[in-house]
Amino acid sequence: MAASFGYNLDNPEGGDAITPMLYPSLMEDNGFVANLFNIHVKSSDDEIVTNYYDYLKNHQKQPWWSAITKWIGGIVKSIVPKAKVPSPESGVSGKRSPYWFTEEEEGIANIVRNAIMFTLNDKTGVISITTKAQDPLVAKILADSVQVYLQEFIIAYRTNKARVDVYHYEELVHQALAEYLRSSEEYSKFSDANKEVVMVSIQTKMNNMLKDMQIKYNTYTSLTAQYEASKARLQERIPAFTQLKGASVNVKPAGPKRMIFVIIMLILSTMVTIVVIFRHDLTKIITIRNS
Repeated sequence: MAASFGYNLDNPEGGDAITPMLYPSLMEDNGFVANLFNIHVKSSDDEIVTNYYDYLKNHQKQPWWSAITKWIGGIVKSIVPKAKVPSPESGVSGKRSPYWFTEEEEGIANIVRNAIMFTLNDKTGVISITTKAQDPLVAKILADSVQVYLQEFIIAYRTNKARVDVYHYEELVHQALAEYLRSSEEYSKFSDANKEVVMVSIQTKMNNMLKDMQIKYNTYTSLTAQYEASKARLQERIPAFTQLKGASVNVKPAGPKRMIFVIIMLILSTMVTIVVIFRHDLTKIITIRNS
Protein backbone atom coordinates (compact mmCIF):
# COMPACT_ATOMS: atom_id res chain seq x y z
CA MET A 1 0.00 0.00 0.00
CA ALA A 2 2.81 2.40 0.87
CA ALA A 3 4.62 1.67 -2.40
CA SER A 4 1.46 2.38 -4.42
CA PHE A 5 1.41 5.88 -2.96
CA GLY A 6 5.09 6.49 -3.69
CA TYR A 7 6.63 5.78 -0.30
CA ASN A 8 9.45 3.25 -0.05
CA LEU A 9 9.56 1.78 3.45
CA ASP A 10 12.91 0.09 2.83
CA ASN A 11 14.56 3.21 1.51
CA PRO A 12 12.55 6.37 2.25
CA GLU A 13 15.19 8.66 0.75
CA GLY A 14 15.27 6.72 -2.50
CA GLY A 15 11.55 7.00 -3.24
CA ASP A 16 9.57 9.79 -4.86
CA ALA A 17 10.35 13.39 -4.01
CA ILE A 18 6.87 13.88 -2.53
CA THR A 19 5.70 11.19 -0.11
CA PRO A 20 2.22 10.91 1.39
CA MET A 21 3.62 12.41 4.60
CA LEU A 22 4.01 15.71 2.71
CA TYR A 23 0.48 15.84 1.28
CA PRO A 24 -0.87 17.79 4.32
CA SER A 25 1.63 20.54 3.45
CA LEU A 26 -0.22 21.23 0.20
CA MET A 27 -2.37 23.82 1.96
CA GLU A 28 0.75 25.95 2.36
CA ASP A 29 1.07 26.22 -1.43
CA ASN A 30 -0.65 29.27 -2.91
CA GLY A 31 -1.26 27.48 -6.20
CA PHE A 32 -3.23 24.69 -4.54
CA VAL A 33 -5.19 27.14 -2.36
CA ALA A 34 -5.98 29.37 -5.35
CA ASN A 35 -7.63 26.41 -7.10
CA LEU A 36 -10.02 26.12 -4.17
CA PHE A 37 -11.26 29.69 -4.67
CA ASN A 38 -13.38 28.55 -7.63
CA ILE A 39 -15.25 25.78 -5.82
CA HIS A 40 -18.99 26.29 -6.31
CA VAL A 41 -20.76 26.31 -2.94
CA LYS A 42 -24.37 26.54 -1.89
CA SER A 43 -25.90 27.28 1.49
CA SER A 44 -28.34 24.88 3.13
CA ASP A 45 -31.22 27.33 2.63
CA ASP A 46 -30.36 27.84 -1.09
CA GLU A 47 -30.05 31.59 -0.58
CA ILE A 48 -26.32 31.65 -1.37
CA VAL A 49 -25.01 30.13 -4.60
CA THR A 50 -21.54 31.36 -5.45
CA ASN A 51 -17.89 30.39 -5.44
CA TYR A 52 -15.87 29.78 -2.29
CA TYR A 53 -13.89 33.03 -2.57
CA ASP A 54 -17.01 35.18 -2.80
CA TYR A 55 -18.61 33.18 0.02
CA LEU A 56 -15.73 33.97 2.36
CA LYS A 57 -15.54 37.57 1.24
CA ASN A 58 -19.20 38.66 1.23
CA HIS A 59 -21.32 36.04 3.00
CA GLN A 60 -19.74 35.59 6.43
CA LYS A 61 -21.40 36.46 9.73
CA GLN A 62 -19.02 38.62 11.73
CA PRO A 63 -18.79 38.58 15.56
CA TRP A 64 -19.81 41.66 17.48
CA TRP A 65 -16.22 42.54 18.35
CA SER A 66 -15.12 42.60 14.69
CA ALA A 67 -16.39 46.18 14.34
CA ILE A 68 -14.15 47.22 17.25
CA THR A 69 -11.10 45.48 15.82
CA LYS A 70 -11.71 47.04 12.40
CA TRP A 71 -12.06 50.46 14.00
CA ILE A 72 -8.80 50.02 15.91
CA GLY A 73 -7.10 48.66 12.81
CA GLY A 74 -8.26 51.68 10.81
CA ILE A 75 -6.79 54.04 13.40
CA VAL A 76 -3.49 52.18 13.39
CA LYS A 77 -3.31 52.25 9.59
CA SER A 78 -4.03 55.97 9.54
CA ILE A 79 -1.22 56.63 12.01
CA VAL A 80 1.40 54.22 10.71
CA PRO A 81 2.26 54.85 7.05
CA LYS A 82 1.75 51.79 4.87
CA ALA A 83 4.65 50.62 2.74
CA LYS A 84 4.03 50.72 -0.99
CA VAL A 85 3.70 47.22 -2.41
CA PRO A 86 3.60 46.68 -6.21
CA SER A 87 0.27 45.36 -7.44
CA PRO A 88 0.12 41.92 -9.04
CA GLU A 89 0.40 41.87 -12.82
CA SER A 90 -1.33 39.60 -15.30
CA GLY A 91 0.74 37.22 -17.39
CA VAL A 92 0.60 36.58 -21.11
CA SER A 93 -2.60 34.54 -20.75
CA GLY A 94 -4.30 37.35 -18.81
CA LYS A 95 -4.35 35.35 -15.58
CA ARG A 96 -2.42 36.48 -12.55
CA SER A 97 0.02 34.19 -10.85
CA PRO A 98 -1.37 32.57 -7.66
CA TYR A 99 2.02 33.23 -6.08
CA TRP A 100 1.43 36.98 -6.14
CA PHE A 101 -1.67 37.65 -4.06
CA THR A 102 -3.14 40.99 -3.18
CA GLU A 103 -3.60 41.82 0.49
CA GLU A 104 -7.26 40.85 0.29
CA GLU A 105 -6.51 37.56 -1.47
CA GLU A 106 -3.81 36.73 1.06
CA GLY A 107 -6.34 37.24 3.87
CA ILE A 108 -8.86 34.97 2.15
CA ALA A 109 -6.13 32.37 1.54
CA ASN A 110 -5.27 32.34 5.25
CA ILE A 111 -8.95 31.79 6.08
CA VAL A 112 -9.00 28.85 3.65
CA ARG A 113 -5.90 27.35 5.28
CA ASN A 114 -7.57 27.55 8.68
CA ALA A 115 -10.82 26.06 7.35
CA ILE A 116 -9.33 23.06 5.52
CA MET A 117 -6.89 20.60 7.03
CA PHE A 118 -5.30 17.33 5.90
CA THR A 119 -4.13 14.72 8.39
CA LEU A 120 -2.28 11.50 7.59
CA ASN A 121 -2.29 8.35 9.70
CA ASP A 122 1.29 7.08 9.52
CA LYS A 123 0.28 3.50 10.35
CA THR A 124 -2.70 3.04 8.04
CA GLY A 125 -1.87 5.60 5.34
CA VAL A 126 -5.40 7.03 5.55
CA ILE A 127 -5.71 10.73 4.67
CA SER A 128 -8.45 12.58 6.54
CA ILE A 129 -9.89 15.86 5.29
CA THR A 130 -11.42 18.25 7.82
CA THR A 131 -13.35 21.33 6.69
CA LYS A 132 -15.06 24.13 8.59
CA ALA A 133 -17.65 26.64 7.40
CA GLN A 134 -20.46 28.69 8.89
CA ASP A 135 -22.95 26.70 6.81
CA PRO A 136 -22.92 22.89 7.20
CA LEU A 137 -23.72 22.23 3.54
CA VAL A 138 -20.82 24.44 2.46
CA ALA A 139 -18.52 22.43 4.74
CA LYS A 140 -19.67 19.19 3.08
CA ILE A 141 -19.21 20.59 -0.43
CA LEU A 142 -15.74 21.74 0.54
CA ALA A 143 -14.79 18.29 1.84
CA ASP A 144 -15.99 16.57 -1.35
CA SER A 145 -14.32 19.12 -3.64
CA VAL A 146 -11.02 19.14 -1.77
CA GLN A 147 -10.97 15.34 -1.95
CA VAL A 148 -11.25 15.56 -5.75
CA TYR A 149 -8.51 18.21 -5.97
CA LEU A 150 -6.21 16.15 -3.75
CA GLN A 151 -6.78 13.02 -5.84
CA GLU A 152 -6.08 14.97 -9.04
CA PHE A 153 -2.84 16.30 -7.55
CA ILE A 154 -1.72 12.82 -6.46
CA ILE A 155 -2.55 11.32 -9.86
CA ALA A 156 -0.79 14.14 -11.73
CA TYR A 157 2.32 13.80 -9.56
CA ARG A 158 2.45 10.00 -9.57
CA THR A 159 1.97 9.79 -13.37
CA ASN A 160 4.11 12.75 -14.40
CA LYS A 161 7.12 10.70 -15.57
CA ALA A 162 4.89 8.11 -17.25
CA ARG A 163 2.94 10.82 -19.11
CA VAL A 164 6.20 12.36 -20.34
CA ASP A 165 7.29 8.93 -21.62
CA VAL A 166 3.98 8.45 -23.44
CA TYR A 167 4.29 11.84 -25.12
CA HIS A 168 7.93 11.12 -26.04
CA TYR A 169 7.16 7.75 -27.65
CA GLU A 170 4.12 9.19 -29.41
CA GLU A 171 6.34 11.80 -31.09
CA LEU A 172 8.87 9.14 -32.05
CA VAL A 173 6.15 6.94 -33.55
CA HIS A 174 4.87 9.82 -35.68
CA GLN A 175 8.38 10.58 -36.90
CA ALA A 176 9.16 6.92 -37.64
CA LEU A 177 5.89 6.51 -39.53
CA ALA A 178 6.58 9.62 -41.62
CA GLU A 179 10.09 8.37 -42.46
CA TYR A 180 8.79 4.91 -43.39
CA LEU A 181 6.08 6.33 -45.66
CA ARG A 182 8.58 8.64 -47.34
CA SER A 183 11.03 5.77 -47.85
CA SER A 184 8.26 3.52 -49.18
CA GLU A 185 7.13 6.19 -51.63
CA GLU A 186 10.69 6.76 -52.90
CA TYR A 187 11.21 3.02 -53.36
CA SER A 188 7.92 2.66 -55.23
CA LYS A 189 8.71 5.52 -57.60
CA PHE A 190 12.25 4.30 -58.25
CA SER A 191 11.03 0.73 -58.77
CA ASP A 192 8.33 1.80 -61.23
CA ALA A 193 10.76 4.01 -63.17
CA ASN A 194 13.32 1.22 -63.52
CA LYS A 195 11.00 -1.74 -63.81
CA GLU A 196 12.62 -3.30 -66.88
CA VAL A 197 16.17 -2.12 -66.24
CA VAL A 198 18.62 -4.96 -65.62
CA MET A 199 21.70 -2.91 -64.81
CA VAL A 200 23.51 -4.13 -61.69
CA SER A 201 23.89 -0.63 -60.28
CA ILE A 202 20.16 -0.02 -60.55
CA GLN A 203 19.35 -3.37 -58.95
CA THR A 204 21.84 -2.68 -56.16
CA LYS A 205 20.35 0.73 -55.45
CA MET A 206 16.87 -0.76 -55.50
CA ASN A 207 17.91 -3.43 -52.99
CA ASN A 208 19.49 -0.80 -50.74
CA MET A 209 16.33 1.26 -50.85
CA LEU A 210 14.31 -1.85 -50.00
CA LYS A 211 16.57 -2.62 -47.04
CA ASP A 212 16.34 0.99 -45.85
CA MET A 213 12.56 0.87 -46.11
CA GLN A 214 12.52 -2.39 -44.13
CA ILE A 215 14.75 -0.88 -41.43
CA LYS A 216 12.45 2.12 -41.11
CA TYR A 217 9.46 -0.21 -40.92
CA ASN A 218 11.12 -2.25 -38.17
CA THR A 219 11.92 0.95 -36.31
CA TYR A 220 8.31 2.05 -36.63
CA THR A 221 6.93 -1.26 -35.32
CA SER A 222 9.45 -1.30 -32.44
CA LEU A 223 8.56 2.25 -31.37
CA THR A 224 4.86 1.42 -31.66
CA ALA A 225 5.34 -1.48 -29.26
CA GLN A 226 7.23 0.79 -26.82
CA TYR A 227 4.50 3.41 -27.16
CA GLU A 228 1.82 0.88 -26.23
CA ALA A 229 3.96 -0.35 -23.33
CA SER A 230 4.39 3.23 -22.05
CA LYS A 231 0.61 3.70 -22.09
CA ALA A 232 0.27 0.51 -20.07
CA ARG A 233 2.85 1.78 -17.56
CA LEU A 234 0.93 5.05 -17.31
CA GLN A 235 -2.21 3.16 -16.42
CA GLU A 236 -0.31 1.17 -13.81
CA ARG A 237 0.98 4.37 -12.19
CA ILE A 238 -2.50 5.73 -11.61
CA PRO A 239 -3.25 5.00 -7.93
CA ALA A 240 -6.61 3.65 -6.80
CA PHE A 241 -8.50 5.58 -4.12
CA THR A 242 -11.00 4.26 -1.62
CA GLN A 243 -13.31 6.54 0.33
CA LEU A 244 -13.70 5.08 3.81
CA LYS A 245 -16.13 7.71 5.10
CA GLY A 246 -18.02 10.26 3.07
CA ALA A 247 -18.62 13.83 4.15
CA SER A 248 -22.01 14.51 5.73
CA VAL A 249 -23.97 17.60 6.69
CA ASN A 250 -23.67 18.06 10.44
CA VAL A 251 -26.87 18.65 12.39
CA LYS A 252 -25.14 20.34 15.31
CA PRO A 253 -22.44 22.98 14.93
CA ALA A 254 -18.89 21.93 15.74
CA GLY A 255 -18.17 25.21 17.47
CA PRO A 256 -18.27 27.41 19.34
CA LYS A 257 -19.69 25.23 22.13
CA ARG A 258 -23.03 26.77 22.96
CA MET A 259 -23.23 25.46 26.54
CA ILE A 260 -19.77 26.79 27.39
CA PHE A 261 -20.70 30.16 25.90
CA VAL A 262 -23.95 30.24 27.89
CA ILE A 263 -22.16 29.36 31.14
CA ILE A 264 -19.51 32.03 30.60
CA MET A 265 -22.10 34.67 29.78
CA LEU A 266 -24.15 33.59 32.82
CA ILE A 267 -21.14 34.01 35.10
CA LEU A 268 -20.29 37.39 33.61
CA SER A 269 -23.87 38.63 33.85
CA THR A 270 -24.09 37.44 37.46
CA MET A 271 -20.91 39.29 38.38
CA VAL A 272 -22.09 42.46 36.66
CA THR A 273 -25.48 42.19 38.38
CA ILE A 274 -23.87 41.79 41.80
CA VAL A 275 -21.66 44.81 41.19
CA VAL A 276 -24.62 46.92 40.07
CA ILE A 277 -26.82 45.89 43.01
CA PHE A 278 -24.21 46.34 45.69
CA ARG A 279 -22.32 49.24 44.14
CA HIS A 280 -23.45 51.63 46.92
CA ASP A 281 -22.28 49.28 49.66
CA LEU A 282 -18.98 48.72 47.87
CA THR A 283 -18.53 52.50 47.56
CA LYS A 284 -19.14 52.96 51.30
CA ILE A 285 -16.68 50.21 52.19
CA ILE A 286 -14.00 51.72 49.99
CA THR A 287 -14.66 55.19 51.47
CA ILE A 288 -14.39 53.92 55.06
CA ARG A 289 -11.12 52.13 54.33
CA ASN A 290 -9.67 55.22 52.71
CA SER A 291 -10.66 57.40 55.64
